[in-house]
Amino acid sequence: MAVKHGEFKGFKTISLMRTEDDKYPFTFGVAKAQLIINNMNEIKKFVEKNAGKSE
Repeated sequence: MAVKHGEFKGFKTISLMRTEDDKYPFTFGVAKAQLIINNMNEIKKFVEKNAGKSE
């Protein structure tokens, strides 16, 4: 996994990538990062319940 920090319209962003060459990184800013942190337990439950199922 690779991580890059950047900026979009003056706002700090972070991009999570499966590989350094990932064409479609998961990029978000501080507000969405805070939402993810605040809901980490629900996200973990979601992954546990649905991992391996068709996307």
